[in-house]
Amino acid sequence: MDFLMSGLAACGACVFTNPLEVVKTRMQLQGELKAPGTYQRHYRNVFHAFITIGRVDGLAALQKGLAPALLYQFLMNGIRLGTYSLAEARGYLHTAEGTLSPPRSAAAGALAGVMGAYLGSPIYMVKTHLQAQAASEIAVGHQYKHQGMFQALSKIGQKHGLVGLWRGALGGLPRVIIGSSTQLCTFSSTKDFITQWEIFPPQSWKVALVAAMVSGIAVVLAMTPFDVASTRLYNQPTDARGKVRGYSGVPAGREGQAVGESKLWVQVGQPKMQPAEMTPLVGSDRLLPCALPPSQPALRASCTGGSWMLCCKLLGQRAFLACTRV
Repeated sequence: MDFLMSGLAACGACVFTNPLEVVKTRMQLQGELKAPGTYQRHYRNVFHAFITIGRVDGLAALQKGLAPALLYQFLMNGIRLGTYSLAEARGYLHTAEGTLSPPRSAAAGALAGVMGAYLGSPIYMVKTHLQAQAASEIAVGHQYKHQGMFQALSKIGQKHGLVGLWRGALGGLPRVIIGSSTQLCTFSSTKDFITQWEIFPPQSWKVALVAAMVSGIAVVLAMTPFDVASTRLYNQPTDARGKVRGYSGVPAGREGQAVGESKLWVQVGQPKMQPAEMTPLVGSDRLLPCALPPSQPALRASCTGGSWMLCCKLLGQRAFLACTRV
């Protein structure tokens, strides 16, 4: 029941936040691997993106990818929040004194998030492809031209096999690890703090609401750089053999952002903030008591295959701080 209720709560939020997800995806793909000023900005900000998409693609385009988005939210958050609630109910997240342990909470959130995200990775990839599809005059990123979720899954599976369906899954895990651990840990800690200080009456719905709002802000601030890399990894083109023609992984994706764009948070935008992060937590809780271009261009090639931290250190202190700023 925990898994079912968590998934349904997430789907409820997704219906209202999917237009924001469409805008976010396109803003993250805009100017990919290009220096500022060298490309046309179809989407100047969140509000301009809404107007532009509605005017050129039609209002229905703001709900592109809704079917895979709902399915992904049900799978991802059903597993993630259900597993976390189960661990919390059995006392795995608390110390011997009965207080919440932030390290245990963060670890449980990260593990639960990884399980849900990896299983739902093919759905998330198709969702990204569909939301990126646009009329040629406002198109950004690679255009796959899928006709729908099932057609896209069938086409990718037939052409590239199971490996192709899970392409980009490992690159998306840092996003989920950071986001899920931050969200669930912040939510539990804030809820305990509010309860201890008796800010609201016991068992009040306001406790979960405020805790979810705080965790929603925290998760967006922490996850956005990883979300940009994940979106671009999922949407990159492939050749006839299924080999990617863009980034080779998360380090390369982050290196591409650092070298080609010089902005990390500002350029990509953060239109999808609290609602989608907040509603599943409130629902499940109530149901259950920027880097600059490196100064040494010769080091750029070494980042595509090395470890993330090594890449950041090679790029210098400013890039290192940008990579680790979460």
